[in-house]
Amino acid sequence: MISTNLLALFYLISGVLFILALRGLSSPETSRQGNFFGILGMIIAVVVTFLSMGNFSDSFLYVIVFLLIGGSVGAFIAFKIPMTAMPELVAGFHSLVGLAAVFVAISAFLNPEAFNLGILGNIKLASLIEMSIGAAVGAITFSGSIIAFLKLRGIMSGAPITFPGQHVLNLIILISIIVLTYFLCTTQSSGLFWTLIAVSFLVGILLIIPIGGADMPVVISMLNSYSGWAAAGIGFTLENTALIITGALVGSSGAILSYIMCKGMNRSFFSVILGGFGGTDQVSKSNNKEQKPVKSGNSDDAAFLMKNASSVIIVPGYGMAVAQAQHALREMVDTLKKNGIKVSYAIHPVAGRMPGHMNVLLAEANVPYDEVFELEEINNDFANCDVAYVIGANDVTNPVAKTDPQSPIYGMPILDVEKAKSVLFVKRSLSPGYAGVDNDLFYRENTLMLFADAKKMTEDIIKSF
Repeated sequence: MISTNLLALFYLISGVLFILALRGLSSPETSRQGNFFGILGMIIAVVVTFLSMGNFSDSFLYVIVFLLIGGSVGAFIAFKIPMTAMPELVAGFHSLVGLAAVFVAISAFLNPEAFNLGILGNIKLASLIEMSIGAAVGAITFSGSIIAFLKLRGIMSGAPITFPGQHVLNLIILISIIVLTYFLCTTQSSGLFWTLIAVSFLVGILLIIPIGGADMPVVISMLNSYSGWAAAGIGFTLENTALIITGALVGSSGAILSYIMCKGMNRSFFSVILGGFGGTDQVSKSNNKEQKPVKSGNSDDAAFLMKNASSVIIVPGYGMAVAQAQHALREMVDTLKKNGIKVSYAIHPVAGRMPGHMNVLLAEANVPYDEVFELEEINNDFANCDVAYVIGANDVTNPVAKTDPQSPIYGMPILDVEKAKSVLFVKRSLSPGYAGVDNDLFYRENTLMLFADAKKMTEDIIKSF
């Protein structure tokens, strides 16, 4: 068994590695290094936790068996999952973190002696509070992540699901969790403990169903934060320093990312984390489908416009991810650059279904980092751009966000694609984006719609060159 001082030292090293991992993951250029630090920190934490177990020999076989089962399932899913389904995968894994916190809390409550928390019916007050918070946040994370998974997967509608008195009900249930926790700490009743978990599962569902598809990237980030706080709460219960550090890092970084994304989308941070409070009465006038004239073209038209341009801005979106068109796009861009045409990539903070979705896809195609620009860096360049090539980015290019106060995406900063001299919009149809809002850009005079699969259209443009 490892000594207490040595245990604390290794957990500190593990915590430092996790901090370095977050720092590395903040940039595509250092993301591989950040991933390595995170993996190394987790290996140290797991090995040290093994060595700290008093009855190590008795538990070793069970721990190894379940690690192998869980690791094999996780590795299989990670290898098989396409990049387009990465947001659903993240939501699914968040749900498992929340469920793990609930299971640990249940174990600690039913067998407190094993965790040095007292005896059943007489658990230490601080430990009971910690496990109650961990169980409640974990249950909310689990059920909320399941709803997010269903929405992202298309099994459940991405539109907000609302009913009269919804926010009042949420408030009452949240207050009931606080009340249940208080009485649980005073009575230590098993009935109250199970009720607390059941009510928390319900809260997770009610918080996520009124949040629409346009805000789903923020939800993913928010649930990531919740999973971290759930882990930190259970870390206090288990008196595990590594779990506390890791949970706090995940919780705080997830909360900061959620705030940054809300600011970038002109959303209220508290509105989103409280289940879309105040945002459910919006009805978009732009959803009224009316027959508007559109100009459509083919790969030859697109190639002609690009060959005669001096600058082209690529705007990737979820359509690129679905078609796996990033490699064809890189080939097209290389051809343009050989002809002396300046090419840049414009990334909206919430393009795709999760933070950094487009950056990962472009990095996969070895797109140089210095050609990729965020919204604030490149938005002014559209006015001087000859051609904007929009490849499946819908909501983040919709001018309605600036003109229709009743639109669900009103106020969200968008890429000013409509200011380009010519817009080439690759899309299968005129269907609205994930937010369910018709894109006014389709009908602009300077827009040429290219109705096709994004990868095939890009490959056809290369041939037309």
